[in-house]
Parts: sequence; C-alpha cells; structure tokens
Amino acid sequence: MRRLPQIALLSDGRRLHLQDGPIDLIVEAGGHEHEVRAAYEAAARRFTGLLDELCAELPELRRAALPAACSLTGTVARRMYAAVTPYAWNRFITPMAAVAGSVAEEILGAMLHVARLDRAYVNNGGDIALHLGAGEHFSVGLMDRPDRDGVMRAMRVDADDPVRGIATSGRHGRSFSLGIADAVTVLAATASQADAAATVIANAVDLQGHPAIVRKPADELQPDSDLGARLVVSEVGELSQGEIAAALESGAECARQIFDRGLIEGAVLRLCGDMLVIGTKDIEEQRPRPLVLENAISA
Repeated sequence: MRRLPQIALLSDGRRLHLQDGPIDLIVEAGGHEHEVRAAYEAAARRFTGLLDELCAELPELRRAALPAACSLTGTVARRMYAAVTPYAWNRFITPMAAVAGSVAEEILGAMLHVARLDRAYVNNGGDIALHLGAGEHFSVGLMDRPDRDGVMRAMRVDADDPVRGIATSGRHGRSFSLGIADAVTVLAATASQADAAATVIANAVDLQGHPAIVRKPADELQPDSDLGARLVVSEVGELSQGEIAAALESGAECARQIFDRGLIEGAVLRLCGDMLVIGTKDIEEQRPRPLVLENAISA
C-alpha cells in the first residue's frame, strides 16, 4: 500500500510543499501557467511512494558503499550510491550521505520531463536541485548555520554556470557529523554530488583529540543511525582563533582535493564566525561567467 504524503500549495500560491516522513520539500517553478501546473502535478506523482521505495532498500543504503559493487535497484537509491562512490575507496561512507540531494534531483527531473520551465528549484531542507533556462539566475542564501534563520551572504548562480546542485552539511544540520563545522555549503553539477561532498568536507573540519570537543557514538543518539557506533560531534566548547583556523584548513584541504578531481565547483566552509571559500576564486580566474558572492539577499 502506498503512503499518502502531504501535498499542497503554500499560502503564496507559487510554491508547492511536499512532505512525507523525514522528506520535506519546497518546490517552485517559473514559466507559463500550464507548464508550471503540469510540473507540479508530475512532482506530486513522483513524490507519492518515493519514501516507500527508499525504505524497501534501507538496510543496504545504511551499509558502507564499496566502489563498483552496487546491488541497489531503485533510481534514487542508485543515484545516492553513485554520488558517494568517489569517496568510498578511502573512507567509510554510506549512500545515506546523498539522500536529500538525490531526492531533490529526482523530483526536479520528473518536473522537467513533462514541462518546459524558465527556471525551477527543489529544496530538500537546504539541499537544492536547480534548473535554469537561458538568461535566468538564482541568488541562493548562505546560512551561518543550517539550524538558524538569517542569511549571511548570497551566491548568484547564472544559467551559464555549471552548478545545478547546492547542499549544506555540518554538525547543526539534520544529520550527525564527524566534524565540527557549523556549515559547509558545496556547489556541484548535481544536487546528489553536492550532498555527498558537503558531508565529506564537513567531516574533515575537525581537531582530533581536542578536549573541548565532545563526541558520542551515533547509535546512542539515534539507534538506527547509518554511522553505527562511530563517534559523532555532540558539543563544541571554546576554541582559540588558531584552532578555528586549523580546523577550517583541514576541511579546506579536503575541499581542494575534491575540487581538483572535478567533483565540485566550489565550497564555503564556516566555523565560529570564520569562513573559507574554496574553488569559487579559481572559477573567477578561469571562467568568463563566474559564480559571484554578493551582499546578502534572500533566495
């Protein structure tokens, strides 16, 4: 029996809200009215039953990914696996690290399959899949922490940019983190790729063995966590400016390596009010239409 998700237009009449269990999406499309209507109908159809599809393969999705060893069958599940595989050769990572971005990507794909839209986004708790037609752009707000309101800066993504996925990870987000980053926002070609990379980079923002950092087994905090008994950060005490810089540099080095492999287009790392930007400065130097960091505006 299929689940019955909550599906409704928000009060502004422009955005669609799709919610089922832990999946909570905000969808907005721009274009001719009949195209937008068709896109929203397609989003609702594809969303219905999607959580059940994932739950059917949940035990496998919670296991460590192994390069070239995927036995998953669902479209979204296989996308999740593909997104984390580039990192599986030298670290523990499960397909769940890319679940939010992969779901957003799937819903956007269903919309674009039936409708010609000027632009659209699917926002799954801060992990966002984008569509931009010629001449269109989005201004995406960068949050200091994913659990707080208030935009500290905004990033403009133009149609000519390669970015179609944005994701944020950190110890204040919806999932556990092995690192201490307040937030790591990653820009990539797809939302699933951005989601996986944000998880990996956020884990790398760390100070191993520091007495001010409290860690607990993930399965003590959440019995069904895909991280099992691995220690996750539960509290961070006072850090010196040098320690903050060292933790950010640890994450930045990870981000640079991922950027050099062509897996991401840029990353913004934030900890205790400090920020490091990776990749976007290189894009400015190498590409005629760079990503642009602007004054803070709403998305």
